[in-house]
Amino acid sequence: MSAALTARIAEDFAAAQALAPAPAEGRRRAAFEVLHAAGLPSTRDENWKYANLRALERLRFVPAAPAAAPQGLSLPAPLEGFSRYVFVDGRFAPEFSAAAVDSFASLASAPQALTVSSPTGARGTDERFALLNEAFATDGARMHLAAGAPAQRLEVIFVACADAARGTSYPRLEVSLGAHTQLELIERHLSAAGAASTVDSAAVIELARGARLTHYRLQGLSGSTIAFDTLQATLAEATVYRLHGVSTGAAAARSTQILRLTGARAHLSMALAALGDRQQVQDTFALVEHRAPHTRTEQLFRGIAAGRARVACNGKIVVAPTAAGTDSQQSLRGLLAGTDAEIDVRPQLEIYTDDVRCSHGATAGKLDDNMLFYLLARGLDRDTALRLLKWAFLADAFAKIELPELRRQIEASLAEVLKDAALKELL
Repeated sequence: MSAALTARIAEDFAAAQALAPAPAEGRRRAAFEVLHAAGLPSTRDENWKYANLRALERLRFVPAAPAAAPQGLSLPAPLEGFSRYVFVDGRFAPEFSAAAVDSFASLASAPQALTVSSPTGARGTDERFALLNEAFATDGARMHLAAGAPAQRLEVIFVACADAARGTSYPRLEVSLGAHTQLELIERHLSAAGAASTVDSAAVIELARGARLTHYRLQGLSGSTIAFDTLQATLAEATVYRLHGVSTGAAAARSTQILRLTGARAHLSMALAALGDRQQVQDTFALVEHRAPHTRTEQLFRGIAAGRARVACNGKIVVAPTAAGTDSQQSLRGLLAGTDAEIDVRPQLEIYTDDVRCSHGATAGKLDDNMLFYLLARGLDRDTALRLLKWAFLADAFAKIELPELRRQIEASLAEVLKDAALKELL
């Protein structure tokens, strides 16, 4: 990170102190000091060479000033059984949200209630944007289920509406599940009326023994937005974490996922999809650390790059010496749908014990000409045949979504991105 950028972050942090709730000042300052000493990543860092970091030199890091929620804000249809909470530019918007329940809180009202992350702890280069969020975020969503609490369903929507010239939006989500609890969580990131925003979001997940979390992360920001996102999750003994992610928006989006299986028999299932068109950049880095015995991971990525877009996925799985009996499967596939598009998929395995069963695979290429010919020979026009093949390619990424209504919403969004009007009318 350049000296000029470091100085500007420090200047913006000083200006932001007036916006911080007093109880959170120590937490934010600790995060800032670690970030100030370590710096933000650059394209010289191996895991960031595909990300678009040029925008950093012109960003305003101060949190976007509070503004009235946009009139007529268009949100997805509510899902039955889910309590909805909406945040606008990282701040709670009660007028769009459900009545508060005991397990949910705005961090501005209880900033010290959850301490699942430690800003002064060791942070690798890949977690620096999480530190930036922790240093600047003035509000966020907190979900805590005490041990033995009944199952919950929650939807959190983060809306970006401030122009980047006014500052950065810092959505923050903290989830702590007690022993043997269960949560279904939908996390959406949207833009209001095509706003050209800068977003740095962070999600921190902690699962205690036997907890189960199904987590849907949907990024559909405007095509003028620059987005950085960090997910940090810790899985204790016998936990189950099912993660579904779909990224279609933003001019440049970087998603960093750091998932640590620290308890025996923890199970992680990841299914990620990313679509890029025009000159979009969709960059994903997923690090899974197996630190305990008999843990299990299934990691799947499907990406499509059209136009002049770049879609990248760097999936890394590390099996520690203490993680005997690990079972890990990794499948990364990219599809080129444009002559000037670029796909980068990079599977990595680091194994430090012999008693494991690990497999990985990666492919990148164009649509199967034989399959295309087969469809054309049966009377389909070329555009329809191409769309059907793209749908078939993506199907693996959302085949296991168990909520029919949410799946229809995702399929409708993908149909719009893929310009499949006929299918959109059928959904």
